[in-house]
Amino acid sequence: MISDIGRRLKSYRLGAGLTPEEVAAATGISRAAIYRYESGQPIRVDALGKIADLLDVSLASLFGVGSENISSAITFFERLRQIESEVDQITVLFGPVPYLLTTDAYDEMLPQVLRESVPETAANRDGLENTISQLMEILLQRKQQFRERKPNIIGLVSATDLEQFVASGFVGNLHGGNPVPPERFEVARQEIRNIQSLIEEQPIGMQIGIVQDSMPSTIFQILRKGTSAQVATSPFRLGASANVRIGVATITAAEESVKLHQSVAERIWQQSLKGQEATELLQRIMNVKA
Repeated sequence: MISDIGRRLKSYRLGAGLTPEEVAAATGISRAAIYRYESGQPIRVDALGKIADLLDVSLASLFGVGSENISSAITFFERLRQIESEVDQITVLFGPVPYLLTTDAYDEMLPQVLRESVPETAANRDGLENTISQLMEILLQRKQQFRERKPNIIGLVSATDLEQFVASGFVGNLHGGNPVPPERFEVARQEIRNIQSLIEEQPIGMQIGIVQDSMPSTIFQILRKGTSAQVATSPFRLGASANVRIGVATITAAEESVKLHQSVAERIWQQSLKGQEATELLQRIMNVKA
């Protein structure tokens, strides 16, 4: 539990855009103590209260009591990285392609897509480059961690989202008005070809289903470790029409929430296309815009 508090402290600090030195200066707690706390060492309640006030997060959230409600994409993806570092199984509905299953080419294009997703007239655009830099660091760590640990993963992919992805290309804003460069369409097609390959190769512990039916509007992941599980729901998107600025994500281990999301995931999985049927559908989607 103490180490979990330390991990949450780090994720909320990152989301607030603060360094350990800045937290130390604002709270009167030594920098060395901040590093110790974030590394999982015991923390005094009065010190925890000062940091919680600075980061504008409740003590309940830091203790993991109830649900963690997160308004920062940086905090959310850092918490996912932390939780994924220990889980045995991930069930993911994250469109248009589950990030952990994307290629390196996707990562190369993603920073520009994230920039495009924020209007030039946005009031808080000043810190955008720093936000994107922090996000990319966390996301690349997540992907590397996933590739090294190889937890079981069930990826649920919407055929409708993929059709839109191919039609619009890998862009951050569908209403930019400027012609979409050809390479953006090629990245989208490359990601679909990658999903095709993964379905055909059937790597151990990886299952992918292509869903033709309607999908929930909420993106979610179910993260299992042994007999325990957590659900992460999120408004943040990393694909076409990206959003890493607005919304509130939730992470919870509440039994009812886990059970309901598991039930939804199972129904979607049962209705999804697998194997050859799935790869044939993906080929048809690409052929439409070939």
